[in-house]
Amino acid sequence: MEWYTIVIPIVTLIVGAILGFIAGVFYLRKQIEKMQNDPEMIQRMAKQMGYNLNKQQMTRAQNMMKNQKFPRK
Repeated sequence: MEWYTIVIPIVTLIVGAILGFIAGVFYLRKQIEKMQNDPEMIQRMAKQMGYNLNKQQMTRAQNMMKNQKFPRK
């Protein structure tokens, strides 16, 4: 049995997991940035979690998201 029949699949799995994680983080950041400017998306997300936001709560949620800083690495 050759060494590369074991090493290549393991390295491929590790590289794929790392790239998948990076892509997931990038996608999530973009979605949150979009949500900051779209109150409908915030309302939809709140309803999915079982909350019904009134106008004051919606404003507070938007301000909280706008003040949130997402560090770029």
